[in-house]
Amino acid sequence: MSSEAPAEAKRYVRKMRLTGIRRWLPCVNVLESYKREWLVKDFSAGIVLSAFLVPVGMGYAEAAGLPVIYGLYASIVPLIAYAIFGPSRILVVGPDSSLAAIIAATILPLSGGNSGNANIVAAMLAVFSGGICVIAGVAKFGFITDLLSSPIRCGYLNAIALTILIGQIPKILGFSVDGHNLAEEVQGIAAGIAAGKTNLTALVIGLACLVVIFTGKKLSPKFPGVLIAVFGATIYMQFFGSESSGVAVVGKLPQGLPQFVIPKVEMESLLKLSAGAAAIALVSFADMSVISRKFASRGRYEIDDNQELFALGVTNIAAGLFQGFSITSSASRTPVAEAAGAQTQLTSVFAAICIAVLLMIGPNLLMNVPTAALAAVVVAACFSLVEIHGVTRLWQKKSPELWVTAICFFCVALIGVLEGIFIAIALSLLSFIKRAWTPYSAVLGRVDGLKGYHDIVRHPEARRIPGLVLIRWDAPIFFANVRIFEERVKWAIESSPDLVRCVVVAAEPVTDIDITAADMLTELDEELKQFGIELWFAEVKGPVKDQLKKLGHFKKLGENQFFPTIGLAVDHYVEEYKIDWTDWEDAPS
Repeated sequence: MSSEAPAEAKRYVRKMRLTGIRRWLPCVNVLESYKREWLVKDFSAGIVLSAFLVPVGMGYAEAAGLPVIYGLYASIVPLIAYAIFGPSRILVVGPDSSLAAIIAATILPLSGGNSGNANIVAAMLAVFSGGICVIAGVAKFGFITDLLSSPIRCGYLNAIALTILIGQIPKILGFSVDGHNLAEEVQGIAAGIAAGKTNLTALVIGLACLVVIFTGKKLSPKFPGVLIAVFGATIYMQFFGSESSGVAVVGKLPQGLPQFVIPKVEMESLLKLSAGAAAIALVSFADMSVISRKFASRGRYEIDDNQELFALGVTNIAAGLFQGFSITSSASRTPVAEAAGAQTQLTSVFAAICIAVLLMIGPNLLMNVPTAALAAVVVAACFSLVEIHGVTRLWQKKSPELWVTAICFFCVALIGVLEGIFIAIALSLLSFIKRAWTPYSAVLGRVDGLKGYHDIVRHPEARRIPGLVLIRWDAPIFFANVRIFEERVKWAIESSPDLVRCVVVAAEPVTDIDITAADMLTELDEELKQFGIELWFAEVKGPVKDQLKKLGHFKKLGENQFFPTIGLAVDHYVEEYKIDWTDWEDAPS
């Protein structure tokens, strides 16, 4: 901009630039509007949140097949990254139970049982899935969560919950199981119990932790059941446990903060990671969008889905570059922050600082945490994934989508987590295509005393204008359903009680039309004219009409064949063909 430009123009440019910064860095708005009295609330909430994040992060790392330290690493940098880029004021991100099974199913076959390799692969998976989210956010693909309908989401979440639950039971029982799928794990658990491998001390610790956690949830959201359960189990192992008890503990953890490391994997492994990365990106954002909207509604502010997707990608990339693994939002930790009085994302920053301080000065405080206690934390979290209400509602309504839920459940549980999720997505797309492919259509008639034109199937008393077929098509017309549309029109003509002279397509529900459909309409118009039948259109939306003009079919069909309303089309038909027809609104009282 030249120096001669008006001051108002310069201020406008500066304002627009700041708007761009605020869009990609929502923390700018937070800092500008931050109130001094919020600081104490955010600080205290951060301390409370960190006490909850430590055992949960460790437990989810175990569930993902990784050493527990990486769960703590994944709970530090992502919290800070989301505080900078995330649009939600109090949303908490970190390791989550909904991703643990996907991470394990992706990295374990590629790591060869080596925990060091598993960490590198998990970090690369986080970077990969984060990159997908960033690209999708910049490209404004926030609508991708619509790929997972509620019935499909119920199916795969219930299956993931069952998969994680079965995977954690051996840790509570005090022995390990080698199984590559759910059936093998169940068989291994049954064989271990029958062989007397159950460690009673580990079992008591696990069950006691579950009782404390569930009791705390029942008493109050503010009750720190997870913290009390894990702390109590650790104290027991510190003073009363012994090596002879055979109870597995976390062990010595490395001291210090996570280091910046660029994960490197072979190209072959990178290609194999793509499916898991795509699944993680889709599942994590689907959960995140639901949770962020919920808390945005409570806080009376709006959420940009594309910015949320971008922020999710940045936090996952940050997690992978600092020795963590894939993360998402949490439906269990965010309420903890809210109940503790969190006002802004500074709560997450303070929580990250507390975890970092713990790793720097006292990682040995965690060395006696029993894995049975961490397994109990994960098991308790699994119950928050279960969608009983959704399945019950489908059952009560006798909805055919219950079969979709059941198929998704069994695919994820029996075939595999990754395979099952992609089968669920494919089912969702097929369901959408089926609905668009065979939409509802109706022949319309006039019902005395009732405004408008109505489906003659639902209103058998409806009167039809002699020689006129009114047909409504309740979907876009495109290449996949164009022949069905043509068949429905011809069927309506053949089933008419009178000799048909004109067909009027009530096109108000038609929201789009492609070139294949436009070609068919022109061909159908020419074919009907050979039999002395005219083809007219009523209530065509402006964008659809523009598309027909762009494709050159509007002139081919003829501008005089388009009417603003069905009533005008009927009036024109009655007048042109001198039809003996009296509408109930025109009849003398």
